[in-house]
Amino acid sequence: MSDHVPAALVLEDGRIFRGEAYGKVGRTLGEVVFTTGMTGYQETLTDPSYHRQIVVQTAPQIGNTGWNDEDDESAQIWVAGYAVRDPARRPSNWRSRRSLDEELERQGVVGIAGIDTRTLTRHVRELGAMRGGVFSGPELGTDDEMIAAVKASAEMVGASLAGDVTTAEPYVVPAIGEKRFTVAALDLGIKSNTPRMMSERGIEVHVLPLTSTLDEVLSISPDGLFLSNGPGDPATTDAQVELTRQALDRKLPLFGICFGNQILGRALGRGTYKLQYGHRGINIPVIDAETGKVAITAQNHGFAVEGEPGERFDTDFGRAMVSHHCANDGAVEGLRLLDGPAFSVQYHPEAAAGPHDAAPLFDKFVDLMSEAR
Repeated sequence: MSDHVPAALVLEDGRIFRGEAYGKVGRTLGEVVFTTGMTGYQETLTDPSYHRQIVVQTAPQIGNTGWNDEDDESAQIWVAGYAVRDPARRPSNWRSRRSLDEELERQGVVGIAGIDTRTLTRHVRELGAMRGGVFSGPELGTDDEMIAAVKASAEMVGASLAGDVTTAEPYVVPAIGEKRFTVAALDLGIKSNTPRMMSERGIEVHVLPLTSTLDEVLSISPDGLFLSNGPGDPATTDAQVELTRQALDRKLPLFGICFGNQILGRALGRGTYKLQYGHRGINIPVIDAETGKVAITAQNHGFAVEGEPGERFDTDFGRAMVSHHCANDGAVEGLRLLDGPAFSVQYHPEAAAGPHDAAPLFDKFVDLMSEAR
């Protein structure tokens, strides 16, 4: 921690939590959300889906294993700010290269430590995710000044953020072993482990910027199209929804996760909405409507697709169904086109960190592409 520099986390409803600076001293603004993962803070911090969010860790002790050079899910930390209760005084792990505090400071992430994250989480659960700010050192102002700064910040509804995190240039992740398929992966905020899991199945993955057109996708002669996770409001993705509709028209095998699930939902004629406080963690139960089986999943999303568990509905591309839903609140967790080769899930089957119950979904994508040949 930064030598006991005072800090405050301020919510737009006027609630203030006081602690000490953690990471960079300064100020940051964003949407305050909580994640329930007991492990994987490095993967959480580098997940592009957390862009412009101040992430509160519900696990009380953070930083015990330090920071290594292998577990990043992207090229940088994406969170707008970070809030923890009890940071490790000294990291201990054979792969650790530096402390979490040092890495936060190195990457300019303003954080706060020593606050009651349990009370903060209960507050967000009750009142919903809301705008907030972390202020420390010289940036600490009067309560009124800090609350005014938070209230002047941008809302998450209507925020188009995937353009901030997408790749600037296409790149290829080669297949491991014999190449069996070529997949065009639309990068809306893709995590490193996703192409890795596809490459392990003999897939050559071409990661493309989110502005890619159908012609650019087809130029690599793909066997399938993958829609990645990402940040922001899915209502801002008209171009990507149109690309998805064009792919569905051509019956190009399609698999979407998280943000990709919401884009497929919109392409199938469904609306999206903001959840009260979202699903963020690595222990969220999802029910498969057809088998009744439960998978424990990793999730990170604040928006969801409209629909009811097990619902079947008509689309421009044939019949579709809500294939999965959340056991906790009934939210849509998956969609499947019954008359075409397309499916999506709201959770993260690459799950780094997290459970591996959903990893076979990549095999399902392989099966779809095999059948389409």
